[in-house]
Amino acid sequence: MKRSLPGAATAAPAVPAQAAAVSGAVSGAVPGVVDGGGTAVAVAEGGFAAAAAPGSAPVSASAPARVDTLRTEFDFELPRGYVDDAGTVHRRGTMRLSTARDELVPLRDVRVRENPAYLSVVLLGRVITRLGTLPMVHDGIVENMFASDLAFLQDFYEQINAEGHTLASVTCPNCAEDFEIDLGGSRLGES
Repeated sequence: MKRSLPGAATAAPAVPAQAAAVSGAVSGAVPGVVDGGGTAVAVAEGGFAAAAAPGSAPVSASAPARVDTLRTEFDFELPRGYVDDAGTVHRRGTMRLSTARDELVPLRDVRVRENPAYLSVVLLGRVITRLGTLPMVHDGIVENMFASDLAFLQDFYEQINAEGHTLASVTCPNCAEDFEIDLGGSRLGES
C-alpha cells in the first residue's frame, strides 16, 4: 500500500522523481519536478539537482541547464617517433587526462618499487591511448622510446594534467599589448 505524505504532489517514491528531474533536466526536457515528498527539484548549473524546502517558492528553472564539457584527450606528435619491430615510425598519438587511479596503481608495481624513475614509464603506458597505427600502447612500448620522446611525453603529461594548460597572460613592455603565452611549450625544448 502506498501512502501519500502531506503536501505530496504524487505518491511515487522520492528517488525516482529526483532521478527523472536530474536526467530530464540534463537534456533540458524537465525544467522542474515535484518529488514524492513535496520538494521542488530543478537542475542547477552543472546538472545537479537543487531542492526547495516544502512550502517555499518553487525553484525556478527558466534558463536551460548549462552542461559543461571537459576535453579529456589531447593529440600530440613525438619529436622523433617510436620505431616498432617492423621499422615503422609512429609519431602521432593521443593522451588522455590522468585519473587518481592512474597515478596510484603504478606505485604498487614491482619495477617502480625497485626503480622509482620507472614510474613515468608505467604511468605514460596507462594514459597514452593511441600511437600511430599500433593496436595498443603499454609500458613496454614507452620504455623502448627514444629519450627525447620520453621527455616530450613527460612534459606533455604535466601540461595537460596541471589545469589543462600552462597559459599565462603577459603584457609586452614595448607596445603594452596583452597576450597569452604557453609556459609549457608545445614541442620539446620550447618554453
